[in-house]
Amino acid sequence: MRKKINPFLKSNNDTGFGNNASAQAGRFINKDGSFNVVKEGISAFDGVSIYHKLLTMPAWEFILIILTCFLAINTVFTCIYLLMPDSEITGVISNNFFEHFAELFFFSAQTFTTVGYGRINPVGVLGGFTASLEALMGLLNFSIVTGLLYGRFSRPKSYLRFSKQALISPYQDMKALMFRFVSYKHDHNLSNVEVVVTLGLTIQENGNDVFKFYSLPLERNRVDNLVMNWTVVHPINEQSPVYGYTAEDMKNADAEIYVMVRGFDEIFSNTVLQRTSYTYSEIIYNARFEKMYEESEDQSTTILHLSKLNSYKNLS
Repeated sequence: MRKKINPFLKSNNDTGFGNNASAQAGRFINKDGSFNVVKEGISAFDGVSIYHKLLTMPAWEFILIILTCFLAINTVFTCIYLLMPDSEITGVISNNFFEHFAELFFFSAQTFTTVGYGRINPVGVLGGFTASLEALMGLLNFSIVTGLLYGRFSRPKSYLRFSKQALISPYQDMKALMFRFVSYKHDHNLSNVEVVVTLGLTIQENGNDVFKFYSLPLERNRVDNLVMNWTVVHPINEQSPVYGYTAEDMKNADAEIYVMVRGFDEIFSNTVLQRTSYTYSEIIYNARFEKMYEESEDQSTTILHLSKLNSYKNLS
């Protein structure tokens, strides 16, 4: 049974997720902030932005692609050099096929990078033309890679980490929904930080299951500077869409909390944004977060323990 919700609460129709519960599966937002949507019905070429993909993919994937492209291009040119008459390339001393291939591969790599050590060199027109074409391709490729590296390093990031769980904790004379996050880089703090929290619930409307979103009022939705950790608190009072909800009610309603944090990065003079979400299975009832900070022994500074971001204790 769907638990009834306060009919006077106004739903948020501006989330972009729609409200057809039967057409949606899984969570809306992944833990890393990406949207849990797969787009189909369009060609792979039109559906993928290569530049955006190369800028946003993990570093190990980017390095792997660069190395793979480097090896593939040099292997292709090595095969071209192997097919040429011996009169086109001079300086090759190996008669064994594998050593011959290795020599030409290294010659290709030297040409591609414009190093050119000099023992092996083209002497014919065909060899010279091919080596010139490879050198040009090498210059173009390294220009592209340099731009991508600069784009990856210069792209503003929020550098935020969120607690793995959200908690239902005692708060004043009621309970509250809480989660927390922190800026984890040294000497990297955001200013004018705002947080928006939206709750998605499946409810009964005219006999149909409808997924609706509700903006959650927060104890505080903005701070001037994010220096310490920030515990975001939504008081569960009569104006809350989850007032009176139990863990079973949250499960039946397929509840998901959508979090969006926006702040100003003073280093890049740009606004950064990060998203995450919590599903009903990631909400712990009757628990409290443990304190993350303390005074230093000489009482001269404050120590923030990032390792305690996910630490909480059960109260029952």
